[in-house]
Amino acid sequence: MNQINVVPYIDVMLVLLVIFMVTAPMINPGEIDLPKVGQSLKTPVSPLEVVIKADSSLALRDRSKSGTLEAMTRDELVSEIKRKQQENPDQPVVISADKSVRYEEVIKVMDILEGQQVKKVGLLAKPYTK
Repeated sequence: MNQINVVPYIDVMLVLLVIFMVTAPMINPGEIDLPKVGQSLKTPVSPLEVVIKADSSLALRDRSKSGTLEAMTRDELVSEIKRKQQENPDQPVVISADKSVRYEEVIKVMDILEGQQVKKVGLLAKPYTK
């Protein structure tokens, strides 16, 4: 005998089909909490950019306002970041350094930002292109 009897398989499939058809209407669909039309998300705040130049001098650019680069010393940087963080504590700070700057200078600036309890600190990187 070289044939397979598929009748029992069809019977099992029909029983499963009937079970799913009976139980499907009993299942409560999940509720999805969709946003309302009147609600709007807060726009993200543009970051403060601390620029470390090739000669290890510092500058600060506030991208949320004018976007101009202002040269300053470490003490001026500390006081300016402290003032800006009091105005908007959720404003992120990114560090942009020239590629010839020693990594030690970047770490020093990160230590300054950590000392000022800046919550969001990032490193700005130029994408690699060939």
